[in-house]
Amino acid sequence: MRIGRPRLPRTVRGRRRLVRGVVAGCVLALLPSAWLYVSTADRLRTAADVPRTEVAVVFGAGLWKGGPSPYLAHRLDAAAGLYHAGRIKAVLVTGDNSREDYDEPSAMRTYLSRHGVPAERIVSDYAGFDTWDSCVRARRIFGVHQAVLISQTFHIRRAVALCEAAGVSSYGLGVNDRHDATWYYGGTREVFAAGKAALDATFHPSPEFLGPHERGVQRALASAP
Repeated sequence: MRIGRPRLPRTVRGRRRLVRGVVAGCVLALLPSAWLYVSTADRLRTAADVPRTEVAVVFGAGLWKGGPSPYLAHRLDAAAGLYHAGRIKAVLVTGDNSREDYDEPSAMRTYLSRHGVPAERIVSDYAGFDTWDSCVRARRIFGVHQAVLISQTFHIRRAVALCEAAGVSSYGLGVNDRHDATWYYGGTREVFAAGKAALDATFHPSPEFLGPHERGVQRALASAP
């Protein structure tokens, strides 16, 4: 069976309706992104003006040859810099460990330790399968009420908005990187991810995995001088 090509309306009125429909669809598609920009406008900071906060949360961003990807390494560098500057006391690394051969949090912990962050100040969340799960688990499993969030600039607004919705008062530190193909892919992906973020913030779905309460963050803070 042949499927005919769609035809444009033949009348001026029909074409106007089509244009209006396309414009309305574009506006609706961009509303979640606009929400992210408006809701996080006063929550973004630079490394120089991040307020002193006990905990930083670093989101996973993939592994490369068993270690952090370049993008993830830059996030961890920013966390290490905040720790050495005395602006944070502990780091919660959250990422994917859904497979035995893929362990983002352990790779993140090892990287931070090699860059001078004491092991007892690093807490691992092995079930941070996406941004919403990481934010909810930070609050409900690890008892984090306030945090500095660290990610690339194209992702940090969504992270802040979702953590705020999950009950974590957040400041966002966006890490700049070379604007390569990965960067532009990430930025484009965020336009679509904003829609899911709006749904998560509205309906508060349960994370894929919760589990029992953990006192790792409390122990890390107790070890601080």
